[in-house]
Amino acid sequence: MSLGTDSSRTPALPLSFSSRSQGSQPSWGSLYRAGSGFQPGLRSSPSLGRLGPSGLSGSFLLSSLPSLEIDPALHQIRSDEKEQIKGLNDQFVSFIDKVRHLEQQNKVLEMQLKLLRDKDQYKSNLGQIMARSSQNLKQQIETLSQDKSKLGAELKHMQTLLEELKGRYEDEINRRNQLENEFVLTKKDLDDLYLQKVDIESKLESITDEINYLKQLYDEEILELQSQIQNTQVKVEMDNSRELEMKQIIDQVKAQYQAMAAKSREEAEQWYKHKFDDMATQARKHNDEMKSVKSEITELNRYAQRINADIEALKNQRANLESAIALAEEQGEQAVRRAKDTVQELEEALKGAKQDMARKVREYQELMNIKLALDMEIATYRKLLEGGPDLGYLGSLANPCLPTPGHGWPRASIGGADPGLESRGALVEATWDAGKLLRWKRPAGGCSKGGPCAGVGRACSSLGLGLLS
Repeated sequence: MSLGTDSSRTPALPLSFSSRSQGSQPSWGSLYRAGSGFQPGLRSSPSLGRLGPSGLSGSFLLSSLPSLEIDPALHQIRSDEKEQIKGLNDQFVSFIDKVRHLEQQNKVLEMQLKLLRDKDQYKSNLGQIMARSSQNLKQQIETLSQDKSKLGAELKHMQTLLEELKGRYEDEINRRNQLENEFVLTKKDLDDLYLQKVDIESKLESITDEINYLKQLYDEEILELQSQIQNTQVKVEMDNSRELEMKQIIDQVKAQYQAMAAKSREEAEQWYKHKFDDMATQARKHNDEMKSVKSEITELNRYAQRINADIEALKNQRANLESAIALAEEQGEQAVRRAKDTVQELEEALKGAKQDMARKVREYQELMNIKLALDMEIATYRKLLEGGPDLGYLGSLANPCLPTPGHGWPRASIGGADPGLESRGALVEATWDAGKLLRWKRPAGGCSKGGPCAGVGRACSSLGLGLLS
């Protein structure tokens, strides 16, 4: 016997609850449907709806009626209910299979939830990695800046030293040029002195030749005079009795010429000797100066070579320092670019991780909602299976402790367009259809004894809704 067999008498309607404002007055739906009735205190009523393949249908009466009379057709209704219960027993088997299937799905969802929770427990250390990477890059930049400053100071020192060496080199070049000019002038003076020496020697030779010529001439004249004197015998008689002494005259002239020649020779020799000594002294002096100039020139050449070598070394060192500075700047720029790329990648990874985390949280919430719905459905089916054919718990709806409609308790309707449930200080939202989400919130006062939902608390605990309280 299926639920649809009695659809001609009582249509199967889904049971749903929705919230209403607290101040609205409840409306009461029809209490009877085509041959059905309700009596307070009874354990079952056909007005509760029927079970069909699509899910549990019906409505709950959540308040007591103001006045009820015994239906004369009660016995007929109870016999119909017994037949319906027999049909329901056939449906319990399918409910049990469905409950088992839902329990398996619940286990799978619990396993997925556990895996998601384990995944969510991982705390990303991207911030620490980025902080360490940024600190290392800052230290590298500071080190490169210090090296750059040190190399800049060394470069300035080397440039100053190079300028000083250039100045000294230029001074030495000027001094060398000056000494070369002095050497040229000294050499010119030496050449002039040598020419003067040659001229003096030639004059001395000519004077010596002239002296020898005059001496020879005088000797020849003396010999000629002597020969004339010997070959001529003249007798001269003078009254004064004086005699011409030619020999004495010749001797005197000869002595005079010899004295003049000796004096000239001595003067020439003295002058020549004096000049020669002066020229020799000047030559030695010039030779010494030339040697000193040559030694200075040699030393200056060596010093210039050493300065050139130092300049080349400084140029090479400067080139090496400039290349090192360029390399350090390039490495620093590359390090900064790599750091920026790393920071960007880490930010993108962090953004992706946040998006993934948000997606996981949404999936987790969806799974929790699905699990909650499945738990509620399983609990509902379990309560139905445990309750069996005895549906007497619905009779508690007529408990006198429930508030009357005038006190703001919700209305319940069967098949209404907008069935709802509202209570004082509590919001009840429920949508009960096979596999749908069911949410229940306890009122602020709770389900304490004598509270605003004491009767409903027993009903909801019977339905398994207490899991959400």
